Amino acid sequence: MNETTFIADLQAGKREAYSRLLDEYEQKVFHACLSFVPNKEDAEDIAQEVFVEVFKSIQNFQGNSKLSTWMYRISVNKSLEFIRKKNTKKRFAFMQSIFGNDIPIDKTAYFTEMNHPGILLENKEKSETIFKAINQLPEAQKIVFTLNKVEGLSYKEVAEITEKSISSIESLLFRAKKNLQKILENFHKNKM
Repeated sequence: MNETTFIADLQAGKREAYSRLLDEYEQKVFHACLSFVPNKEDAEDIAQEVFVEVFKSIQNFQGNSKLSTWMYRISVNKSLEFIRKKNTKKRFAFMQSIFGNDIPIDKTAYFTEMNHPGILLENKEKSETIFKAINQLPEAQKIVFTLNKVEGLSYKEVAEITEKSISSIESLLFRAKKNLQKILENFHKNKM
């Protein structure tokens, strides 16, 4: 079945098409979310939100990009939305602690999933350090770096997902690598 027919079946609400969508994209979407939010439970929740969004908005899909590109875009956006909400909650908790209305903050390790196929490192500590460093990058650099280096997508695929030119992707990757080197050097200095 070609993609046009598949999309038409999805838009027609055919159950087999939705089953096929889940079969083909469930792991890809989960791993894309996991690349941005390295916590298994949160990544699973975000992946579910991605599929809810896909099911709700498949009628509006124009076919200007591949279905997989569109779904990656939704995965990235939902992951970043989650990160923004989480950071807002952290700031709120920090402000409360300053003003004495201390709420207990969960101190357990957030990085539960270090078996991501895109990251093969010897130990969890190094993985955590790298994810923390990636999360300190400016958003555009973080997206491009994660899609290319962690997810293993080509420059062309990253350009389609982010709707940027390939030269823009190359530039963002170059800056991301430079910034990551600085961030990781600072982590290393602070550990010594």
